[in-house]
Amino acid sequence: MENALMRVKTQHPEPVLTVISNREVDQQSASSAFIEANTVSIPFTEIQEEHIIPVYVKDNEPLISQSDFIQTTQEIVSSIFQGEQILSPQIRCSHPIKGRIPEAKDKPANQLQEWEKTLYYERMMFLIEIPSVFDDIDGNTLSLTVGGVKAYNLDNLYNKKGAAEHFKVFIGFKNMVCTNLCVRTDGYLSDIRVSSIEQLYSAVYQLLGSYNQHLHLRQMQELTKYSITEKQFAQLIGRCRMYPHLSVKDKKQIPILLYGDSQLSSICRDYYKDINFCRQEDGEINLWRLYNLFTGANKSTYIDQLLDRSINALDFMIYLKRSLKGEVKSWYLAS
Repeated sequence: MENALMRVKTQHPEPVLTVISNREVDQQSASSAFIEANTVSIPFTEIQEEHIIPVYVKDNEPLISQSDFIQTTQEIVSSIFQGEQILSPQIRCSHPIKGRIPEAKDKPANQLQEWEKTLYYERMMFLIEIPSVFDDIDGNTLSLTVGGVKAYNLDNLYNKKGAAEHFKVFIGFKNMVCTNLCVRTDGYLSDIRVSSIEQLYSAVYQLLGSYNQHLHLRQMQELTKYSITEKQFAQLIGRCRMYPHLSVKDKKQIPILLYGDSQLSSICRDYYKDINFCRQEDGEINLWRLYNLFTGANKSTYIDQLLDRSINALDFMIYLKRSLKGEVKSWYLAS
């Protein structure tokens, strides 16, 4: 395993990110979507050239555009990972905000020409994959990935320019077998609040510098060493379904679980049927496979919740591992 410090030509301190390994890779990333729920794939050129940019109502000044957010992150990734293969951004959008030009205000919707329509998406998520920086866990190739979320619904558009805008940024790994995202707490900023591209650049750069990918990989590798039985899995799913209905007092004593009934149903189905991560013949499933059932089910989550649930999945698996080691007593697995 190579460990070559990435050199950064910038005024900021050098991040401690290292190259995990190098290989020859295809130019295109996996075709499977990293998120599925209510989203569409959008080319970067369309966002940059065709989508309108929301403005602050009080002074008509533009917010930081989704294309500027993507470009800023690309610049940082290209600077830090010089010499590595960096793929074009994969972009998924949801919640379209449609409009029309003033000249077409009296036309019926079915008579509008394309050039008379306006469009932007309220929520956008993108990934920038670096497939030449990768590792392997249990036969699954994981490639380093940087990405972010911009959701205009979190911003106060009834303000003036200079008000804080909200962004989410992460660095982690994508499982190339299934395109599931693997994200850890120190690789995620859930609520960046900035008022300029310069501030955004600084926040993203600092995140990449603080991320410990070796610890992240060790934590995920450890999950392959611990398994639960079919009976324990059944109890786990049952307790997970019970969790939302506990009292506030009881919830405070139990690690939080952000997964709802629809995701838990997917996990239960895939426990039997998933081609890559299903149970063994005796019903046992190791925590790495279980983790991927959780992150796979997470792809049905909306953009604004996906990263928080991704973090929660890893934290939850580490908690189960500690329970199996006897370090903590787990309500989810207790007899």
